[in-house]
Amino acid sequence: MSENEATTMSQEQNRDHVQALGRGLEVLKLFGRERRPLSVTEVATLAGITRTAARRFVLTLEYMGYLSYDGTAYTVRPAVLEVGDAYILSSGLPDIVRPYLERLAEQTQETASLTVLHRDKIFYVDRVQADRVLTVEIVVGTSLPAYAVATGRVLLSDRSDAALDAYLATVDTHSYTKATTIDTTELRAKIVDARDKGWSLADQELTEGVRSIAVPVRDAENHAIAALNVSAQGTRVSLDHMRGSILTALQKAATQIHEELSAI
Repeated sequence: MSENEATTMSQEQNRDHVQALGRGLEVLKLFGRERRPLSVTEVATLAGITRTAARRFVLTLEYMGYLSYDGTAYTVRPAVLEVGDAYILSSGLPDIVRPYLERLAEQTQETASLTVLHRDKIFYVDRVQADRVLTVEIVVGTSLPAYAVATGRVLLSDRSDAALDAYLATVDTHSYTKATTIDTTELRAKIVDARDKGWSLADQELTEGVRSIAVPVRDAENHAIAALNVSAQGTRVSLDHMRGSILTALQKAATQIHEELSAI
């Protein structure tokens, strides 16, 4: 492609891009990243826009029912879940995977989840909670940094070496616990290990006391489109048990889902 052709394509894309809508969605996502009420001034600072623009965006989002104002700051309202529901309802994957999650939770007596990777984060698409207590607050729609969790690493492992290196060159790692892997060389090794083995285990790297093991869910073309995982308290489930019967159950479920997707 010549430079002139590239410029023309960029200009056409810019004409089709509704900048105000894009910025409004970025403002809404701030509340998910910060996980706290935000004032207009904080929104302006975090979004890199003027206070006037920030005020217009939050007032619009409030009018649409996505935000509420308590007199000092704005918080997210449940209506935001409608945005996530649009993905869940339009994708056939959750409907296919749901029975497998229920079976995994019953077989392992632990919490089973379905996640997808978007940019540098994993998002929980569905989750079946076990009766046992799990000391981590995760619901459908929760996003987490891919580098710090088993599901993220197993999905990152499906990327090419070049794409993986590009991710590692820009990822901003920080410790959630003393066990969190933040060194990018070590992190790359763990992701490549997940590629070689077909599964990944994170031991108390996101939350103290919680272990998680994950396998990829592959479509008919063998692309990793999602991940299944089981999370458990380390005090009641050993690493050997995670790598043993729980991993076997996950792999069996992933294989059956792949066969079902391939038959569509």
